[in-house]
Amino acid sequence: MLYVLVFPGFLFQMIYSTYLEWVDRKLYARMQNRRGPLYTGWSGVLQPVADIVKLFAKEDVTPAASDKFMFNILPLVALASACTAGLYLPVWHLTGYNSFQGDLIVMVYLLAMPSFVLFLAGWFSVSPFSLIGATRVLTQLFAYEVPFFLALLTPAVVAGSWKIADIAKYPWASGNWWVIPLQVLAFIVAVLALQAKLERVPFDIPEAETEVVAGPLTEYSGKKLAVFRIQKDISMYAGSALIAALFLGGFGGGLYLGALQLVLKTLLVVALLSVIRSACARIRIDQIVSFSWRYLAPMSIVQFLIVLLLKGGGVI
Repeated sequence: MLYVLVFPGFLFQMIYSTYLEWVDRKLYARMQNRRGPLYTGWSGVLQPVADIVKLFAKEDVTPAASDKFMFNILPLVALASACTAGLYLPVWHLTGYNSFQGDLIVMVYLLAMPSFVLFLAGWFSVSPFSLIGATRVLTQLFAYEVPFFLALLTPAVVAGSWKIADIAKYPWASGNWWVIPLQVLAFIVAVLALQAKLERVPFDIPEAETEVVAGPLTEYSGKKLAVFRIQKDISMYAGSALIAALFLGGFGGGLYLGALQLVLKTLLVVALLSVIRSACARIRIDQIVSFSWRYLAPMSIVQFLIVLLLKGGGVI
């Protein structure tokens, strides 16, 4: 229970994910010629924590027309899914705390769960804005989830395993470091799909403020909105760390070097997400469907076939 609640569990994930949010906000601000969070803590590093605390202090309203049980329980389901996904990451003695053969599939499912929860949250809110946002969440999910899974399939085939820890250590355990640049197409697809999964610009269609206020979360406030905020931060950490583990060689080399690699590699992925966020404008829901199936899916399939041919030919 200590490991689940402290490390590599909820407490560690929450602290590190709020740090990643601070980095993301600072990078995003710099790219827009702003300074970003500044006063709360050193250089504003505690601003994400302050924002969450502020939400917990605000009034918590449950709409009279909503399904009250589902409305109240769904934020906790989303948070539990994101936290559980983080337990499969190889940050615990070079393996995940819940690591087993096939944990990659389970983690992909757990990372998809918050999107389903958002759909249900909008559906049970019984609000026009929430319902529109909920349908957009589901439409967007069907657009990016297949390319995302196909992209993650590539390093699994290279390593010949469905276990995240085995895939992460394959380049340095086998000496085949050259497989890392070989998977660049799958890496690009995975990063773009993660951006869509987190509903960040240009894929923030479900919660477009100018169109549907806050989308499926329009009716949420106070503590429940704070829980959704924490879940999104932890999902960003879990998704970034998963991509770093599968495509960037994992976090091997002992406790201290492994911790350093975890920080540097997840920061690299978050920096890429920030660049995409600052360089692009929001697209329409039909455009993300078209983009995913015309470009992301074919790119991931081509990458998968290249790896499959090299694997079958004995090159890998």
